[in-house]
Amino acid sequence: MVGHECAGIVEKVGRAVTRLKPGDRVAVDPAVVCGACDQCLAGRPNTCRNLLFLGTPGQSSGCMCEYIVMPEQNCHPLGEDMSLAEGVLVEPLSIGVYSLKLFGDAPPEKIAILGSGPIGLSVLLTAKAYGIRTIYTTDKIEARVKAAHKAGAAWSGNPEKSDIIAEIMAREPGLLDAVFECCGDQTALDQAVNLLKPGGRLTILGIPVPDRVSFDIHRLRRKEISLINVRRQRHCFPDAIQLIEDKKVDVRFMATHEFSLKETAKAFELVAGYHNGVIKAIIRNI
Repeated sequence: MVGHECAGIVEKVGRAVTRLKPGDRVAVDPAVVCGACDQCLAGRPNTCRNLLFLGTPGQSSGCMCEYIVMPEQNCHPLGEDMSLAEGVLVEPLSIGVYSLKLFGDAPPEKIAILGSGPIGLSVLLTAKAYGIRTIYTTDKIEARVKAAHKAGAAWSGNPEKSDIIAEIMAREPGLLDAVFECCGDQTALDQAVNLLKPGGRLTILGIPVPDRVSFDIHRLRRKEISLINVRRQRHCFPDAIQLIEDKKVDVRFMATHEFSLKETAKAFELVAGYHNGVIKAIIRNI
């Protein structure tokens, strides 16, 4: 079974469960951690040495089924007004929250997000909620370019139709404080380095297909660019839920399509081909 972004209704609980009860609606953190390794004890469960991830072969079965069994700590209650579809989107939003929290008390003022899929849009929504107003976004899919602009990007463009660097530099000759690379593309990494001002920060969320990527080391060195890799999220599920519950972000536009469990194959075909403006396809089994 596959699938790792999910929300559902608690059917039964074990004897040791104290925080949840049958009937509660929850968003599910797909990462089951050991709580005992050096990483967990250091407050880094996202890099747990013994992590078991939902829907990953050899680790844990996925959520595209009638029932799953998860530890209590992985199940986060949803706000009363939140839908299960919003609960599904808590997982990508939590990654956006985490990527901004890594800046601590000094958030960037001007940023670009390269790649406007669910993760890039989650960074955008979080950045807006955190008061960042100058946000540039890119994507190769026109529907996502438009979605990012509608969600609050100051400018959004398609790198296959526009010179992204020239367009953003015309608006920001001093360049940007931070770039969030959210598509796993070598060209986007090169664009990011060019768009960053000296002392800027490149946060890498995208997952490249090849095992290796490269940088112009001289440009990186002369600008003294900092590189930060993001491994999912760390303790950010409650924050993501709170942002949705408080109406500070609206993730609903990302759930563009809905299918029944029996229509899973159609959902995969849609998403694999990026058809019909899909951002996130929700599969329901209740």
